[in-house]
Amino acid sequence: MIPTAIIAIWFSGLFSLGIIGGAVYLLREWYRNSWVYDAVLDQTVFNPDFGLNAPTALLVSGLLLLLWAVAGGLIVRLFLRLISRSSTENPPTGARDGRIQKLPRPDGTELQVEHYGLATGPVLIFTHGWGTDSTEWYAAKRDLRDRFHLIVWDLPGIAESTRPNNHDYSLEKFASDLNAVVGLADGQPVILVGHSIGGMVTLTFCRLFPEALGTRVAGLVLVHTTYTNPVRTTTLAALNTALERPVIVPLLHLMIWLSPLVWAMNWLSYLNGSSHLSTKLSGFAGTETWQQIDFASRYGLYISPAVLARGMFGMLRYDATATLKTIRIPALVVAANRDPVCKPEASARISQDVPTAQSSPLAPAKHMGFMEHHTQFAELVGDFAASCLR
Repeated sequence: MIPTAIIAIWFSGLFSLGIIGGAVYLLREWYRNSWVYDAVLDQTVFNPDFGLNAPTALLVSGLLLLLWAVAGGLIVRLFLRLISRSSTENPPTGARDGRIQKLPRPDGTELQVEHYGLATGPVLIFTHGWGTDSTEWYAAKRDLRDRFHLIVWDLPGIAESTRPNNHDYSLEKFASDLNAVVGLADGQPVILVGHSIGGMVTLTFCRLFPEALGTRVAGLVLVHTTYTNPVRTTTLAALNTALERPVIVPLLHLMIWLSPLVWAMNWLSYLNGSSHLSTKLSGFAGTETWQQIDFASRYGLYISPAVLARGMFGMLRYDATATLKTIRIPALVVAANRDPVCKPEASARISQDVPTAQSSPLAPAKHMGFMEHHTQFAELVGDFAASCLR
């Protein structure tokens, strides 16, 4: 999730509120029209007129809108199940069944770090995207645990990691936290794997801790990410850049101030199915399972909108363009060939500027392509990591 997503969040949320508002209006009109004057009793009584008439149309329309608002997602999920790829594989899971470690930070943050796989094997550290949490690596944990020691962690303010006291959600703060996580490898060279903002955090780490490259860090895997402010490398970048100051920034501030309202709107969007459709359009390219869509859609229910907005502000100030040419360790750039969030051209620029980079695109794939093609992704990461650490 990048800053331009704020427009879709507000649109979807207000649309969801509009469904509720429309239902309430129609039912109120039906109720008001159902009170009629009774000449015998010489008073107004409640006497609804059911049949093929306008008052009944108001009632039925209001009830249908109300049903859509609270249960439309069931219909959407059924539709997605019918059109999505059937699969006999284990569905996505949010299970956190690894060895859990709490990592305190100077700003009051307590990071949740989880260890999976071989206790003494080669170390891979996974940094998730914004708007998700470390459970997005559910398939990697399953597919790579027999070969590696996997470390996944929740970014500050997300899932099981607490929020910083100073509200600092900059890429520099995240990179400093990543440096602390790298320290848990006890001096073993590690491979850093980052998706979306996780890739931005990784590149910021390279800028702030260049001495770690080639010593504590043996390689990088940059997954569906970008090298600069993601507003500049997303779909309709020119329009979004023009909207950044007058529209996106004010909406981010509004999201912080009205966080409880946005959280409620996110729940309504999930219940009426609009969040599922949005997730499918931006995240998946047609070979996903319906469980993957539902799994990815649920993240918006539990992450604080204020935290999301502050992290998006951090992305607006991000630029690693000058850092790319300074990276001298192996780098694997995994692009998604139809990614509307971080367009494949951004991955191509990273591959071009990092002297040691190799590119391995996923196709057909969008922003959650590493999840949609998790078997191929695990093979790419496993082979690359083995070559770096051999």
